[in-house]
Amino acid sequence: MTEPAIRIRGLRKTYITPEREAGVRAALRGLFRRKTKETRAVDGITFDLAPGEIVGFLGPNGAGKTTTLKMLSGLLHPTEGGAAVLGFTPWRREKAFLRQITLVMGQRNQLIWDIPASDTFELNRAIFHIDAAAYRRTMGELTELLDLKDLLRKPVRNLSLGERMKCEIAAALLHDPRVVFLDEPTIGLDVTMQRRIRAFLTEYNRRSGATILLTSHYMADVEALCRRVVVIHHGLLLFDGDLADLVARYAPHKTIVVRLADARVDLSAYGEVADRSDGSVTLRVPKAETARVTARLLTDLPVTDLLVEESSIEDVIARVFALEKP
Repeated sequence: MTEPAIRIRGLRKTYITPEREAGVRAALRGLFRRKTKETRAVDGITFDLAPGEIVGFLGPNGAGKTTTLKMLSGLLHPTEGGAAVLGFTPWRREKAFLRQITLVMGQRNQLIWDIPASDTFELNRAIFHIDAAAYRRTMGELTELLDLKDLLRKPVRNLSLGERMKCEIAAALLHDPRVVFLDEPTIGLDVTMQRRIRAFLTEYNRRSGATILLTSHYMADVEALCRRVVVIHHGLLLFDGDLADLVARYAPHKTIVVRLADARVDLSAYGEVADRSDGSVTLRVPKAETARVTARLLTDLPVTDLLVEESSIEDVIARVFALEKP
């Protein structure tokens, strides 16, 4: 049986933060008796990633995603639990471990602002002791896949956000990591650039076999890249499985939008009326009933237009996020 590339068991991270009321009197009291608050950013999550797998790691802001990635990349120590990445304990930060992983954060820069990106690439080559032949080969592949040819000699400050993000990803992959942690890699990018980054990640995974754990608020990223998703909320694991199963579990209905000659007709006998606007009526019906209800509507009523829609991934995820902490 193949060993998982990433193994997480009961991983927990708790922060203790001081609290006090405003005012001088409260400040003086705090000198002698400080109040603190315990916040569980990650609350005992457990899951594995197989070698070469791309997994979407989803949750609202504050769910614990970035904290988890920081523990898995060795930037934070957990409060409890354990994890192994490629057989290493991440927070020991052994050189052999650091040479095989990378962390890309969409809101953090590693490129040096006033010099060309190619100079940062050379610096990373020296840091990771990449030999010249391997560097030229990897740089050639990344330049081709990310279309970097015209960007390498420009000062980073002159690059657009999308161009800079492509160079950031290239810099993070120069040492050919076996595990890639991506934290919002397409944040702030326009739709065209998001599509290019997704296409690159798909091809890079195919060529390199790297294991990728991806966080993103853009559901198009998740749909395009990930068959499997892990959903956390309030630091707790809510779901781990196929994206299709997530949709089936949290979106058991389809939406039928009906336009009638008279929009005032009562359609409650056909399904749950979710909305009435602009002369249309929106019904929610169980998926198994969709064909029968559609046929009834077309037979019984003077329908001028009808549209059947699946729930969007955004809607499904929003329903998952709406769950309260147990």
